Amino acid sequence: MNIKNKTYKSIVSGIGASLPQEVVTNKDLSMRMDTSEEWIEERTGIKERRIASKGETTSSLGTDAAQIAIDNSGLKNSDIDLIILATATPDNTFPASATLIQSSLGIERGYAYDMQAVCSGFVFAVEAADNAIKAGNIKNALVIGSETFSRILDWDDRATCVLFGDGAGAMVLSASSEDTNRGVLSNHLHSDGRYKDLLYVDGGPSTTNNVGYLRMDGKGVFKHAVQNLSSAIIEAIEYNNIAIEDIDWFVPHQANIRILEAVSKKVGLSRDKVIITVDKHANTSAASIPLALYDAVQKDKIKKGDLVLLEAMGGGFSWGSTLIRW
Repeated sequence: MNIKNKTYKSIVSGIGASLPQEVVTNKDLSMRMDTSEEWIEERTGIKERRIASKGETTSSLGTDAAQIAIDNSGLKNSDIDLIILATATPDNTFPASATLIQSSLGIERGYAYDMQAVCSGFVFAVEAADNAIKAGNIKNALVIGSETFSRILDWDDRATCVLFGDGAGAMVLSASSEDTNRGVLSNHLHSDGRYKDLLYVDGGPSTTNNVGYLRMDGKGVFKHAVQNLSSAIIEAIEYNNIAIEDIDWFVPHQANIRILEAVSKKVGLSRDKVIITVDKHANTSAASIPLALYDAVQKDKIKKGDLVLLEAMGGGFSWGSTLIRW
């Protein structure tokens, strides 16, 4: 499809989410390891998380979230030209789990691929879809963040295993040629491989022949997260020539309540404008932003015309922000 005769913007036309059935509370974890409900919540803001069962996978959760997003957009599955799946936990090394979702949705056209930028994956995927739409190459893009991080956790390491959960969220971006200020206004992405040893998985096909487990230097990640996320927010504010007060909703990657609070304080953003779901989802990596978006839309917080700022940082390090007029 080539629609290059016009100038297009990427409009959010649908949003969806899917969570595993099993809820694991802090109390549940305190019964299997040396920790307590209070210790986890005080340090992370997390009260519970969802854990995928044997029959629930990154692609199955992503498919469910995607179908809800498409249904909410008013489109048909066959209208989707592009699927980008942001994930660090694909079903298989290959093929791309995005193609499994494409098949599950009954889509036989367009193209699909995985995006790997860990917790920043969703904003990276939004930027890629936005560029494809603006280039006139596609009309409707399905952007998904789906993770089963429970499969790469060391459940004997309480410093990491209590932080993460599983889930999926999806967004449909559609091309619009209308003279409107709605849509994706800007994307600002960064990475710096010098800090790869602060957050990584100690395995992979080319190094250890196995999947490995997530490893993290919590203090090191916290320091860089606050600095990098704050700078990405300011970058979006300055690029669009607006003030922090103009932001209606701030939808951050749900990593840790202390990081969210520290970043909000650093940039001067009211906590009342921050969408927080880390308490019930924990850190779902690339799925956390679309899960939070869906939750906010379902609760009638985010409405048409609102100025919404997304931000995330993940292993790599990778980080970035996206500003959207809803």
